[in-house]
Amino acid sequence: MESEYQIDWFEKEDDEDVDGHFKEYEISASPNDFNINTIFDFINSGVVEIPGFQRNYVWDKKRASKLIESIIMGIPIPQLFLYERAKNSYIVIDGHQRLMSIYYFRKSRFPKKEARAKLRRIFNEEGRIPDSVLYDNSYFTEFNLELADPTESKKNKLHGLNYNTLAEYKSSFDLKTIRNIFIKQLKPPEDDGAIYELFNRLNTGGVNLAPQEIRASLYHSHFYDMLNKINLSPEWRKLIGLEDPDIHMKDLEILLRGFAMLLEGKAYSQSMVRFLNTFSNKAKSMKSDRVKYLEELFLAFIGACNELSTLDFTFKTRKFNALIYEAVFSAVCKRSLIADKIFIPNIVPGQLETLKKDDEFVKATQLETARKINVDKRLEKAEAIFCKS
Repeated sequence: MESEYQIDWFEKEDDEDVDGHFKEYEISASPNDFNINTIFDFINSGVVEIPGFQRNYVWDKKRASKLIESIIMGIPIPQLFLYERAKNSYIVIDGHQRLMSIYYFRKSRFPKKEARAKLRRIFNEEGRIPDSVLYDNSYFTEFNLELADPTESKKNKLHGLNYNTLAEYKSSFDLKTIRNIFIKQLKPPEDDGAIYELFNRLNTGGVNLAPQEIRASLYHSHFYDMLNKINLSPEWRKLIGLEDPDIHMKDLEILLRGFAMLLEGKAYSQSMVRFLNTFSNKAKSMKSDRVKYLEELFLAFIGACNELSTLDFTFKTRKFNALIYEAVFSAVCKRSLIADKIFIPNIVPGQLETLKKDDEFVKATQLETARKINVDKRLEKAEAIFCKS
């Protein structure tokens, strides 16, 4: 069931690198031609990580079938870009929809559209799609090629076939090659900036990745495992007003921003994308006990919101406002963080109403919301209300 609520986001235009930030990278790019068998084995073994597992697969069967047909016919398909994160560990920069289409075809299974949000939830919880789910007909259907000729007088000879019934075309399909470009960042060694830029600039599959989708793939860590876990919390889903996780991870980004503002908000500098990337990169080295503490802190915060509803985090629209949430979360949890303990009093609707009626706070949520002066103002106003002694 689709929720009546949505997430209000303001930074599509004003979150560019307005400070003119420019950075040079030194990268190596090595082309390799691998056949379908090898590519499938790479995916199956986990050598190649598919960021698409962390988002919904978006192609329909007809589009995926056209890709398979092109491979069998020997028509070149766009090259794939893979980033070398470590030895025998690669993540897909561009081409994950194509790779997942190949993977699903080799498994003779195709994900049902209505089940894809649940599949992402399963992967978040288990780290993979188990065979018990892959062969469950409530999640998947048979992947039989849909290539019927619209004239009806000329039937496509591949139409209706699956991987197991390809007959003489099977070996031809398995041995067809695809160009893979393996990319490695050489300089600077201290961050993954180049890979983020490559994700952002090379994603050409027709459905562009949102910044948080890229971030979730690049900076996977115990901290991100925790974010995925709490994002499924029934209390959080109720508060945000969305039954299922957002397809482009807006809800996950709201959680990330809350923690980033709580832990490093005072050091914020533009742009928001770079701030969240840097925070996510640092979080990769966060110790497990620290991650556990932050999880418990969040759950205590959600518990303190038991008198609130989604509408308390909105302005005049019925959209959950990410900027209200991050300011309130940071302010409410600040004392606990400083004391390294957890003591969060109940939050009442009147406190949020006071914040939402503050002219300076409202102004800081309307235009150029990622500018430091506005981020600082939102945190300052929230702390004045929620950090009173």
